[in-house]
Amino acid sequence: MKSPSCSYSKNPGRKSNACAGASLGFVAFFFLSATAWGGWHSDARPKMGTEVSVYFWHESEVQGNAIVDEVYAEVDRINALMSTYVETSLISDINRRAADEAVFASEELFQLIRRSLDISVLTRGAFDITYDSVGQHYDFRERRRPDDATVEAERKHIDFRHVTLDPGRATVRFKEQGVRINLGGIAKGYVVERGVDILRRHGVDAGVVTAGGDSRLLGDHRGRPWVIGVRDPRRDDEVAISVPLEDEAISTSGDYERYFDEDGTRYHHIIKPSSGRPVEGIHSATVIGPDAVMTDALSTSVFVMGVDEGLKLIGCLPDYEAIVIDAQGEIFYSTGLADPGSDGDDAPLSTVPPEICDGAQP
Repeated sequence: MKSPSCSYSKNPGRKSNACAGASLGFVAFFFLSATAWGGWHSDARPKMGTEVSVYFWHESEVQGNAIVDEVYAEVDRINALMSTYVETSLISDINRRAADEAVFASEELFQLIRRSLDISVLTRGAFDITYDSVGQHYDFRERRRPDDATVEAERKHIDFRHVTLDPGRATVRFKEQGVRINLGGIAKGYVVERGVDILRRHGVDAGVVTAGGDSRLLGDHRGRPWVIGVRDPRRDDEVAISVPLEDEAISTSGDYERYFDEDGTRYHHIIKPSSGRPVEGIHSATVIGPDAVMTDALSTSVFVMGVDEGLKLIGCLPDYEAIVIDAQGEIFYSTGLADPGSDGDDAPLSTVPPEICDGAQP
């Protein structure tokens, strides 16, 4: 796999950035520790089954430390609301009862579920929060997976159209027994957006909040871009591509996040809704754009759709770009990522015909 360089050329409102390859979804090239020095404050804690980190500039050490605690309190609040691993969460209550009755979701959770269903329509079902009907049978720590009979029995429940919403009452109802929802493909993007909202509210203009493969960047790194490294999917702690960004979100979905290998097959957590089985043919998909909720969901969607269809989708969304690494280690770019040093062999896909984009609005 070679380390490419690239620049943005698609969106006139976005600064042109060069991407120089070098050697986590990401490796973020700024120092993280549990202390504050100068005006930089940072911390990293295990949350939501991953590591959540915060890093920002603030003149006051005391206030900066208080902001750090406020960000993590918000992470805990969202996890308690939206995690299927928390028995008392509203989403767990929905999964227990929504096949029998309409269940109140709270306005916040309801809006994120509704947005998830909208993204399902946008991606023609590639993104589907009902994947958990099969996903619940995996335990990657215990190396446990469902057998073929279980997959066949459960995959009929994977269909976002089984979920019905009542906006007036903020309730969720399932059309049949066996349906389960899981916001694992969008909740971390929501968390980092909420974290950056807290930084803004306290007057911070330079910072990063990261949760696993999702990062939301606030401003720049005090006069220079943040540099985010997209992990090499088959070489731990090495980077395939490094991307300088300012005031953007970036999300990577990869088959190396939660997985185990068995008899030459990798079983990982990204389920293809149409088959109920882990996606094959892709190692990672990275999406860059203005909203981490969207980049989180779109990185999963592109991973599921594959190189051609995934990049066609991104080509329909003017504010978003993507980088995909396939199972052979080849790197592909969306149409707005130009390689200034390319001789043409590594050109991105051709411009997407307008008719393909009919109805494609984030």
